[in-house]
Amino acid sequence: MDKQQQYKRVFSHLDKNGDGKLSPPELQVCMGKIGEELSLEEAEMVAQLMDSDGDGLLSFDDLVKVVEGTNEDERVNDLKMAFKMYEEKEGCGCITPKSLRRMLSKLGESRTVDECELLIAKFDLDGNGVVDFEEFHHMMACS
Repeated sequence: MDKQQQYKRVFSHLDKNGDGKLSPPELQVCMGKIGEELSLEEAEMVAQLMDSDGDGLLSFDDLVKVVEGTNEDERVNDLKMAFKMYEEKEGCGCITPKSLRRMLSKLGESRTVDECELLIAKFDLDGNGVVDFEEFHHMMACS
């Protein structure tokens, strides 16, 4: 069995509903099986970051890209694009509880500002109440 066939077999196993895409809940279950606990919000962020066509789901090609890796420049550019989606105002350089709440709402997750403050506090390394790009990069590396 060649690599491509192996990838297809793994993808089929992970794609529980057989729609040809991995949803954040499917990604969350997958990560749990390998011993990594991932909240639904974190799974949504990971899916959004790795998703190549903007539908919030991972295709087979997305999975292969992740498994085989991408060069560091492409990875950083992908992170920057994802970060911009969560910024309070374009170019401000930070994700606030309010901007996180707004983005999660767009993804179908209803959260209060207080809940978003708690999510941000997990990755707010300098304690200023917001997540900057370096903290976001660290957060995504932990996912």
